[in-house]
Amino acid sequence: MSVRLFTKNDAKFYQYKDHEIYVGDVLDSSNSESMSVGFYKNKIKGEKNEWVVTYDEALIVTKGALTIRYEDDKTVTAKAGEVIFLTKGTKLAYEAGEDDTEVVYVSYPHWMDAQTKSEHAHLLDSYQPV
Repeated sequence: MSVRLFTKNDAKFYQYKDHEIYVGDVLDSSNSESMSVGFYKNKIKGEKNEWVVTYDEALIVTKGALTIRYEDDKTVTAKAGEVIFLTKGTKLAYEAGEDDTEVVYVSYPHWMDAQTKSEHAHLLDSYQPV
């Protein structure tokens, strides 16, 4: 048994292309057997990154608002204190609904491992370490 505390300072951040969009794990396959947890930051309202979810993911908005665009014409927006749940196989775009949007994500299984093994692994090429 153990109890661990993580902050944004513990995250290993990656930047999406040249956008002010960042994703950083605090739990991954190196320190957790089954799930990933991390921070997503999108600084500019309307900026988005396209993705295909190859795992189940909960998105907990902690600041601002996050819009998920999916199935070409559908959207759902969560504000601080709200949760969006995504299931494996969903093609979507994450979009900041407000400037300085911040989200905590939880995925099962490890999102990076699932993505790497999927037909959508090429999407990882859009991210570079900060």
